[in-house]
Amino acid sequence: MPYTPREAAARTGFSMDTLRYYERIGLLDSGDRNSSGQRVFTDGDLAWLEILRCLRDTGMPIARMQRYAELASGGDETFAERAKLLEEHDAEIERKIEALRDEQARIRHKIEWYRQELAAVPWASIASA
Repeated sequence: MPYTPREAAARTGFSMDTLRYYERIGLLDSGDRNSSGQRVFTDGDLAWLEILRCLRDTGMPIARMQRYAELASGGDETFAERAKLLEEHDAEIERKIEALRDEQARIRHKIEWYRQELAAVPWASIASA
């Protein structure tokens, strides 16, 4: 089923500007056009946009996304390179998660410190009520 750019934007959560930008930089092929020259999106385009959303939301830089798109357009013979690129990205995500967990532990320690301090102050229980 073909989708207008507006429908594609609504279904994927991307803005119209982002769709145009992705097309301009090669993340999204130029695709089919309707009789008035307007871009028409397919279910395959929407599925590809969901992959791009995942990559972007997990912090992959645009240049790496472009490399991934380039490899994807190369067909099955690029599977190994694509897997390697995604494995590298996964490792980067893991490092970020570990760093965030370390920072979260520090914050939780500080929260506990404040709770202990507040528990020791008689007026604090009245103020929090």
